[in-house]
Amino acid sequence: MYVSFALFADAANLSQEGKLNILGVFDALQVAAVPAVHPRATLVVRLKAEPDDGGVHSLAFAWTNPDGEELWSSSGEVEVGTPPPGTFEVDIPIVASIDLPVAASGTHLMRVMLDGELRAEVALHVRVGTALGAPIAAPGVLLS
Repeated sequence: MYVSFALFADAANLSQEGKLNILGVFDALQVAAVPAVHPRATLVVRLKAEPDDGGVHSLAFAWTNPDGEELWSSSGEVEVGTPPPGTFEVDIPIVASIDLPVAASGTHLMRVMLDGELRAEVALHVRVGTALGAPIAAPGVLLS
């Protein structure tokens, strides 16, 4: 089994037909000050299982700050059944809504571990300050 892709998005869901829908993929975040929390970020991970991957597999996530210190983690199990005959791979979409603690400016990482091995890292580049594209005034200057 392997990670096909992993990313952050504003939202994601599975349609009635089983299609994975992803809205608003991002890899950068602007916050006014730190520490902060980015509410309801959606982590999307698509696992691919091959016919011989049947059974129970461990899946874990670890969110780290720019210094590599763990801020948050979660783990669980994924059970992979026997795929239908003639199937080469099975998609296993994981959609998780997470409140992401932001400790500092710089690159935070979401580490994805499968069966105890690091399989993917999703980087989120955090900037602290005014909104992107907003005019910046010199001290004492009023912008209108």
